[in-house]
Amino acid sequence: MKEVSKFQKLASSNFLFRLYMLKVLPMAFLAGIRVKEFSPEKSILTIKFSWLTQNPFRSIYFACLAMAAEISTGLLVMNGIYNSKPSISMLVTKNQSVFLKKAVGKISFTCNGGKIIAEAIQKARQQEEGSVIDVKSVGVDEAGDTVAEFTFTWSLKAKSKA
Repeated sequence: MKEVSKFQKLASSNFLFRLYMLKVLPMAFLAGIRVKEFSPEKSILTIKFSWLTQNPFRSIYFACLAMAAEISTGLLVMNGIYNSKPSISMLVTKNQSVFLKKAVGKISFTCNGGKIIAEAIQKARQQEEGSVIDVKSVGVDEAGDTVAEFTFTWSLKAKSKA
């Protein structure tokens, strides 16, 4: 059985994750983003259509979808750099998105990029210039239809000891 990291325990606890969102990402807290599944290889986050997440067309506003998708990739990055020596900085430098269907109901964003993220983090530790990686998150509705696909470019760099 694989050992569960401290960060994985924190992110998998609905209460602790919501508390963290309230502290550092209050809009994600208000939007009701939840962690459905989390492991070092994969994360699934959900967001529901509600009064707070709606657009004038009675679907989820694209920015709310982007927020859930970005967090699904960011959790995997944060898991890899949690308590890292040297510490690693992370920053989204680019975002691309494709919207395929109206997003209503509950949307689940899945990122399966844990392995490539771990490799990029290892590379960032070894190289002064760091590493850049594209990570994809796919949003599906309750019927299993893809509603949106997001690709986030993450820049990872080891912080200097100075």
